[in-house]
Amino acid sequence: MKKLFLSLFILLTMFQLSAHADKLDSLKQKLQITSDSLKGPVYIAIADQYLLKNDSISSRRLKFLNQLEALNYTMLGLHIYSNLEDSLGLRTCYNNLSKIYRLQRKYIQAKWFILQSNSISRIRKDVPNIIASLIELSAIKGDMEDYKMAQADLNEALKLAIKSKKPKNESDVQLGYAGLYRQMKEFTKASLAIKRHEEIDDSIHKAQVDSLARLAARDSIQMRKKDSIIVKKKVYISKSKKTSKPNSIKRIASL
Repeated sequence: MKKLFLSLFILLTMFQLSAHADKLDSLKQKLQITSDSLKGPVYIAIADQYLLKNDSISSRRLKFLNQLEALNYTMLGLHIYSNLEDSLGLRTCYNNLSKIYRLQRKYIQAKWFILQSNSISRIRKDVPNIIASLIELSAIKGDMEDYKMAQADLNEALKLAIKSKKPKNESDVQLGYAGLYRQMKEFTKASLAIKRHEEIDDSIHKAQVDSLARLAARDSIQMRKKDSIIVKKKVYISKSKKTSKPNSIKRIASL
């Protein structure tokens, strides 16, 4: 059984690596036909593929090489977005760089780049991305064992999430708390945070189901109304045809 599981795992890994390789080849070919000013998204897509590829391998050396490739292509994207003064493109690059440096345990660099991302989101008043960057910033500070400041970031994120009245944001913050409390070895608090996260997700799912049910009921009513109109039209046409026949017979008889 273990051998079968291992074989399936190896096959799945090989399939994933092959898919990533095909995707990378396609994206790199796209670079050849894309003008320099439009290469930013392609560079970022290539970097993302290297990061995804990283999740499918266990070799530390290969992981490190993939991280270097992701870093290289993100920097190329950063250069283009910087020249274009594209703040959204820059933010995507900063998020990527923060992720890569965190994987390499270069926490000072990771922290600096996520702060740049956070700054752009604040300027744009983009609350969901402010929250996302605060959660990531908290995780980096947790890695650095700066737990007090990490908790302060999550507290701010939670306030913004509640104020935004978007449960998904609050659910993400609770996951952030759970991760931080595990690092702090406060497992009871971590469990409570996970429970709150699950409760929020359950309420989101229920709201979605209720919304779909209401839409289905509304569509059903509209369909019944349409069917009723069609039936009435058919009845009206049928009656019109019946009344028109005697009249035509009378006209023929009078002739």
